[in-house]
Amino acid sequence: MFAQPKVTTLGLFEKRIEGDDNLMLLARQRFQQAGMGAEMHAVTPEELDQLLSFRPSEETPVILHLPRDFNLAEEVSRMGILDFATRFAGRISGMVLHDHAALTTAPAEYVEAAWKMDDQLEKINQCPLLFVEYAVGVEPAAFAGFFASIPDLDRISACIDISHIGIRQARAAYALSHGGEDVCALKSQGTRLPQLMTDVEAAVNAGATAALDAVEAISALKKPVHFHLHDGHPLSTASPFGVSDHLGFQAEIPLNFEYRGRRAVAPMFGPEGLAKVVSRAVQSMAPRGVSFTLEIHPTFERLSLGDAAPLFGHWADKTNAEQMNHWLGVLIQNHELLQHAIKAASLDPNPVVF
Repeated sequence: MFAQPKVTTLGLFEKRIEGDDNLMLLARQRFQQAGMGAEMHAVTPEELDQLLSFRPSEETPVILHLPRDFNLAEEVSRMGILDFATRFAGRISGMVLHDHAALTTAPAEYVEAAWKMDDQLEKINQCPLLFVEYAVGVEPAAFAGFFASIPDLDRISACIDISHIGIRQARAAYALSHGGEDVCALKSQGTRLPQLMTDVEAAVNAGATAALDAVEAISALKKPVHFHLHDGHPLSTASPFGVSDHLGFQAEIPLNFEYRGRRAVAPMFGPEGLAKVVSRAVQSMAPRGVSFTLEIHPTFERLSLGDAAPLFGHWADKTNAEQMNHWLGVLIQNHELLQHAIKAASLDPNPVVF
């Protein structure tokens, strides 16, 4: 068992790279060294049990990311959520659930489903909180409005994914002034892009502003809030999964031409934007606190194993282990940025941070 700190910091805790379970032992070692909590994706309770066997320590906070096809409005999904909550009560502090278009297309039914879910969770001792994540691209104001409509539900709150909101609103802003064109379609960096960069940057700024507005609106409700933190940019091609986000906050977006004296641009948030998000969250947080997961994806670069080399003595080819170590290194670098931002934002000179 562990007491929930006021501010909890976590990172993605999973393989994401092919290899045996020594990759998870490497993750455990690096998370222990960083003092970082773990957010774990699991489709079944059995899979979560297996992941928990690699938990960095018994005191390490853990948040579960539920299966992506779970839908709060469907009874079968609510039963699945209840099963996870019952089986892992006291072992995990929260569960993340993707939102659904029904939040805006059938709002009354979605709110009713939330009440039913909260009523069931209330009966579980040491029940983990349920965080509904901004994921499918509804209007951010409607997302915030959903939580404003359920102020009395103590076990259901928001997971604000800042880059999901930012990229969504950047696309909307650019499309509005460019006849519906998708700004993310410019990432091939064709001959038109140099003339469009001012508009691209304006759209990126609009996205960052929208994310900060959502943070402020939801934090003002004084519910416990979870965050997915990662950076992004409509022109980014760094992700091997084809998305424009899930970057680290120190990333840069390369350009094939010079713009304002450089052949690269900063991401949507960067360290300064991260600090603004954290400041608004920490200074407005509810008594039960706030939690942040660094949801940065691997880029399959390599970093030598160093003190973890003995874990892979039986591997003839260390490529995947070094790719995993690089990803973990990026998470740790961004965790240091996050911790600095928390301390800078806190009214307490010694904030309680895990």
